[in-house]
Parts: sequence; C-alpha cells; structure tokens
Amino acid sequence: MILAEKITKLRKQIGWSQEELAEKMDVSRQSVSKWESANSIPDLNKIIRLADIFEVSTDFLLKDEYENVSEHDEVKPSGLTQVSLEQASQYVDSKMQAAALTTKGVILCVCSAIPLFFLLALAETQRLNMTDDIATAIGIICILVLVTIAVSFFIKTNQYEADTDIIDNQKFELAYGVHSVFSERLQTFRPSYNTRLSVAVGLFIFSFVPLVVVSMLFDYPGSALMMLIVLLFMIAIGLAIIIPASTRFDAYTHILEESGLGSVKSKRTKRAEKLAAFYWPLVTAIFLGWSLWTMDWGVTWIVWPVGAVLFGALVGLMELFSKEDE
Repeated sequence: MILAEKITKLRKQIGWSQEELAEKMDVSRQSVSKWESANSIPDLNKIIRLADIFEVSTDFLLKDEYENVSEHDEVKPSGLTQVSLEQASQYVDSKMQAAALTTKGVILCVCSAIPLFFLLALAETQRLNMTDDIATAIGIICILVLVTIAVSFFIKTNQYEADTDIIDNQKFELAYGVHSVFSERLQTFRPSYNTRLSVAVGLFIFSFVPLVVVSMLFDYPGSALMMLIVLLFMIAIGLAIIIPASTRFDAYTHILEESGLGSVKSKRTKRAEKLAAFYWPLVTAIFLGWSLWTMDWGVTWIVWPVGAVLFGALVGLMELFSKEDE
C-alpha cells in the first residue's frame, strides 16, 4: 500500500473529510487531494505531522510493505480491549442519554417540595380556604408522586450499561486515531464546559439571595415560602446545566485516560458516587422530617448549603483514609 492510499484509509477510518484533515495540517484541501491521488508527496515535516495526527509511525507511512498498522506498530498484543472511534462515540452518546434521564430525576427530586411550599403559602395568605393540614397532606402526596417518577428515571439509566461497560468497567486501549479525535473534541468543548460550570455555580450561590432579601425586608404572608420556590427553581436550572456538561466532559476525559480503570481519579469518582447514593437521600429525609415537624420552612432550607459543604468534607475524609490504607 502506497502513501496516498494510507493517508486516504486513515482519514476515512477516523471519519474526517479532506477539508478537516487539511485544517489540521495547515494546508489547503487541494493539497490533501493531491496527496491522496498520488499527484504530489508531502514533505518530511508534513509526514511527521501526519504520523502524529494519525498516531502511527513514519515507517508505516513511508514503507510500502506495511499494509496494516498492526504489521509494524503493534508488535506485541497488549491483551486489552481495543475501542474503536464508533464505540467511543457510542459511549459518549449513551452517557449523555443516561445523563438526560438522571437530570430529569434529580430535577424532579429537587422540585418535589415546590407544590408543598406553594400550598402552604396559599394557606398562610388564607386563599381558597386552604388550611395548613390540607396543604401539608396534598403537598406530601405530590412529593411522593414526583419522587416515584424520579426513581423510575434513575432505574431506566441501566439500559445504557451495556454500551458503557467496556470503557467504564474494563481496561481498554484506543484504536489508531481515536485519541487525537477525542483530544480535539475535549479541547473544543472545554470553553463551553467552563462557561456552563460558571453559570451553574453562580445560580447555586445566588439562589439563596431572594430568600434572604425577602426575609430581611418584607414580612408578607407566604413570601418566604414563595422565595423557597424560587430557590429550588434556580437550583434545578443549575443542575440542568451542569449535569449534562459534566457528563460529556467526564466521558471525554475517561476515554482519553485509556486503560484508566485503576486510576486514582476513577477510584475517587466511584467512591464519591457511592457516598452520594446514600448521602443525598438521607439529607432529603432530614430536611423533610425537620420541616414537617417544625413547619418552619424559612429556617430548614439551611440543610442544603450545610449538606453540600459536609458532603465535600466527607469526600475529603474518605480520600484521607484511603491513602492511609494504601
């Protein structure tokens, strides 16, 4: 196989057009077309650049006797599962679809108390002849219904485990060209990720501002409860922004770790996920129990910021103990 055929094959294997390869090589599309039609030969610097982009050796590109990459660049089998570009892309797509379900479930959990707050606010303003007991009863039923729907979304995420198992739970290596593709995708996505992260964190921080301001400056019946609804809406919007963005960023990062099953970062993430699965339902139960016992919703909201800080402290404590055990 001659150089022109190898360039064409590698380009198509990754899924790039001639324009995309030309852009990465800082040449015109016509130059790439001439290389692939054997009307011209790239100079030595361009060949080195091609080898770097396609993640092959210069020997593979220049020596006609090497028909396949494996004849030269894979002298010894690694014993690892090889992940193709199609599999890696499917992994990201499955992660995003699972994240969409998770986002819906989390938002429903966060917003499950909104009907209760709204009905209690109506009771405080004595509208619709709503009493506190009726408002609490209907609100609790709404919480149970919304949490049940949320759990169904969480359960549905397991349908994507088969598509993510190879990269999430096995040691793997990337096929030729996959690393460079996802490196570029991560680099392209990083500014968007940083922006979304900043917006979400800003929403989390400022979500308490309306409640604090109204509590300090106004004393209308139900005003604190209505601001709690605003608080939950702002948190829900922040979660809707940050969960998909973080999922895509983590998926790209995990693919590029390549054989990163046992990496420190992977272990840390799994420990945090296990803690979160137990911790946040417990925080929710404490919040609802305390709130329903005291009926002082203007105070019990403090559970959430305190819980967030405590969660970070617990994750750090787990890391400390894990290092001592190693």
